[in-house]
Amino acid sequence: MIGWILGGVAAALLAFVAVLLVRTLRFVPKDVPASHPEAVTLDREHIVESMSQMIRCRTVSYRDRSLEDKAEFARFRALLAERYPLIHKACSRIELGETGVLYHLAGRSAERPSVCMAHYDVVPVEEDGWSRPAFEGFVEDGCLWGRGTLDTKGTLCGVMEALEYLLSQGYVPANDLYLSFSGDEEIDGGSCEAIVSYLQEHGIVPDIVVDEGGAVVDHVFPGVPDACALIGIAEKGGVNLEFTLNSRGGHASTPPPHTPIGELSRAVTRIEDKPFARQLTKPVAMMFDTLGRHSSFAYRLIFANLWCFLPLLDAICRKSGGELNAMMRTTVAVTRMEGSKAYNVLPPKASFGLNMRLMGKDTVASATAYLKRTVDNDRIEVRVVSGMDPSPVSDTACEAWNTLSAAIRDTWQETIVSPYLMMACSDSRHYCRISNHVYRFSPMRLSKEERAMIHGNDERIPVDTLVKTVEFYTRLLTML
Repeated sequence: MIGWILGGVAAALLAFVAVLLVRTLRFVPKDVPASHPEAVTLDREHIVESMSQMIRCRTVSYRDRSLEDKAEFARFRALLAERYPLIHKACSRIELGETGVLYHLAGRSAERPSVCMAHYDVVPVEEDGWSRPAFEGFVEDGCLWGRGTLDTKGTLCGVMEALEYLLSQGYVPANDLYLSFSGDEEIDGGSCEAIVSYLQEHGIVPDIVVDEGGAVVDHVFPGVPDACALIGIAEKGGVNLEFTLNSRGGHASTPPPHTPIGELSRAVTRIEDKPFARQLTKPVAMMFDTLGRHSSFAYRLIFANLWCFLPLLDAICRKSGGELNAMMRTTVAVTRMEGSKAYNVLPPKASFGLNMRLMGKDTVASATAYLKRTVDNDRIEVRVVSGMDPSPVSDTACEAWNTLSAAIRDTWQETIVSPYLMMACSDSRHYCRISNHVYRFSPMRLSKEERAMIHGNDERIPVDTLVKTVEFYTRLLTML
């Protein structure tokens, strides 16, 4: 009897292992269309000079708008007309919101309009930490230095240079083309929203929208050594919360059992010890399905059988943190804490602030309620400073996705194109209300070091990378 039972268990185990192995062996890369790119000859000197002049415009945006130099923003908009005369002759141009600029080039048809986006405002700079000037468009050893080269004046320069070049060749797009630029993206300003409202009022439904987002990157997925072009088909929501505790204050020589900072610290610990539950959202599942097929056998075993290994993957993500963990759940980062300004004084008011990145079914309201329950302290007041829910997920089973993918493969051959979930928030979320073909892709091949320069010191772009950006847009615009 025991032998019969053990034999049955062994047979079941063998069958289980066989299922895992068969699924893994069948989990292979999908066929993609062959790439047949045509050579693109561009004016490198004009591209570099345009980018340098854009960097010299100090379009730094601040939440305290009184700190901004409005003349620099106007100077940038005037520079576009100076550098790109053919665009300004062929396109209509209107300004919307405080800093928005919308170009329209009429195509042979208005049925499937396209939108290429970028923003020309940049984050502030601590120039003492820079090796080269941040606003001089300095070129050295094949790199162009300056705030905004990567985020996202390089993208804006790329699409403008491409369109100017194509117009010089007699280009007329198959469909209407719009270029949508804002100067307040970094502070969640309303200019892009004003542009989208204008398009909506005029009944314009974009067939494709391309904005900043993923890039062409190496070694970003377990077991995949090849370059991957990551296209964000959705982005997480963002929430800033403030937790405040009021007290009587007093002298530090006679403290209560638990000080305000102590109670708030306990709240922080409870939040960090109880992370949000995992969610396998559509963008992440599609990324695992796409890139997992190109991975090593051990990782293919996991990604081909997530029905079995998802709990193990989740445990690894929670322990390691970082980007892989952020793909699996709503994340919480405590970023601020304030108390007394003196060592010997108990603060009458203490607070901490945190940033959440929402995903899937989590909303500003539901995530805030979860943290309140987790903290479990009625004395602590919770206030939503700002917040937005996760964006809708864009379609990938469509011609718009295929077109963007083809332009990427023609520019960076042998690259694996994959959907992914964008962690940051961008202006593109506003377009989701008028289009379900919103794609977040920054057309640059960036190393880990270069990605770390975004919003950091010594931001710069190799000239070859910038020229490649123009090359990509040249191909994309001819396909739209």
